[in-house]
Amino acid sequence: MHRRAAKPIIQRTGKIRTPRDGTPLERARRLRRENTTAEARLWEMLRDRRLGGWKWRRQVPQGSFIADFLCVDTGLVVELDGGQHADAEALAYDARRTAWLESQGLRVMRFWNSSVLEDISAVCLTILDACETAG
Repeated sequence: MHRRAAKPIIQRTGKIRTPRDGTPLERARRLRRENTTAEARLWEMLRDRRLGGWKWRRQVPQGSFIADFLCVDTGLVVELDGGQHADAEALAYDARRTAWLESQGLRVMRFWNSSVLEDISAVCLTILDACETAG
């Protein structure tokens, strides 16, 4: 079956956007394929229980949202944010997303991509400390 490309939508602000891919699972699969450099570097540190023996999953659908990294055993979500997360609209969206994830009993930690790229050891130590505190 041939899928048509999504048509762009012009928002009231004049910005053009493309509708999101279908289900959260389809979006998560796409995000796993198209990860950022920071996500790839952090995933190398988290995968295969490399960080303190904790099991991590990446790009995990949670309701209508997708968590960048999730440790189910500790209920910890790690989100990586690039520069696009700095504008007011993105900050409001991130706040709603964090509130929803926390309402589901998850804890959310956020790091800037630049922090991961510049000092991944410090980021990993912070994550490990949060896991051990919760575990």
